This record gives sequence, C-alpha cells and structure tokens, in this order.
Amino acid sequence: MVDWHKISLDKIAKELEVPDGYIKVSAPLEHDNIVNGDGLRAVLWTQGCPNHCLGCQNPETWDYDGGSLRKIDDIKKELASFRGQAGLTFCGGEPFVQPKACKEIADFVRKELGWNVWSFSGFTHEIITEHGGNALDFLKSLDALIDGPFILSQRDLSLRFRGSKNQRLLRLEYGTGKILTIE
Repeated sequence: MVDWHKISLDKIAKELEVPDGYIKVSAPLEHDNIVNGDGLRAVLWTQGCPNHCLGCQNPETWDYDGGSLRKIDDIKKELASFRGQAGLTFCGGEPFVQPKACKEIADFVRKELGWNVWSFSGFTHEIITEHGGNALDFLKSLDALIDGPFILSQRDLSLRFRGSKNQRLLRLEYGTGKILTIE
C-alpha cells in the first residue's frame, strides 16, 4: 500500500536551493489579477514543484532548474510600484519549496503595503503543519491557503479559486496559521 502521507512529507522536505536574498520564479509578476484570490491581486509565480499533478495547468514550473533567479529586493520594489492591489497570491510551481523567500516577500507586502497574502499549495495544511520549519513559518504569514494537490478526476470549474473538489480554501489566522474557516 502506498503511504501518501510519508510521500508528501518527503516531498515538502526537498526545498529548492537558492542563494539568500533570491527567489526562483517561473514568470513575471502580475498585477490586477482577479482569479487567484479576493479583489485585485498581484501574483508571484514560483518555480519548482515536486508534486507533478496529472493535468497541472503549469507543468513548466515543475523543474527545479527552470525559471529565473530574481533578487527579492527587486521583487519588493516592483510590488511597491503596483497600485490598487488588495493582496499578493503565491502560485506555482510550489511556493512551499521556497518558504524562506516567500515569507520574506509576504512579510514585506503585509507590513509595507498593507496587503493580505494568499498562497496555493499542493500540500495540505496538515502536511505543512506537521513538517514545520520554514514551511510552517511561511504558512503563519498567510491570510488564506488553497491546499491540496490538483486531482484531474475531481476537476470542477465551478469551484471558487480551486481546480478540483479535494482542494480547500482555508481562511487562516495571521501569525498562527490556524484555520478559521474552510470552503
């Protein structure tokens, strides 16, 4: 029998190695996005994903050697130039394989720009919490998490901000990562 729990814990432990002060991205920053969270949002597309979900909309983001390396300070400057955004959403790839860099950016937009912070993850809240470490620190900086892998056989385009029925939209308590509500 396959132990998916252990497989998930092993996958989340394989962080993408980037130099301090950098993040690996798969695409330019977006702004005025309305499909990856509430309100107008900036979107940061991370590079690298160990989950390789069948039917993934972004398989080009899987390769840990793909994408481009960007200075976090440059990302912050670009985000600060965007006007009228309600928040920032981390998409991927898998943001939780670069949790330190993502947390630094999340903390900046919350404190300096007053935005809320969301992230997508192929890992569940429970796996992230159990794994702990940098991934848990990043989770605690979020207001919302869309969790769980995309499962093609459960695809449902009527779901808000999700692609398959197994995924959850979790509203989180900032600073603790505790689940407040589940959609």
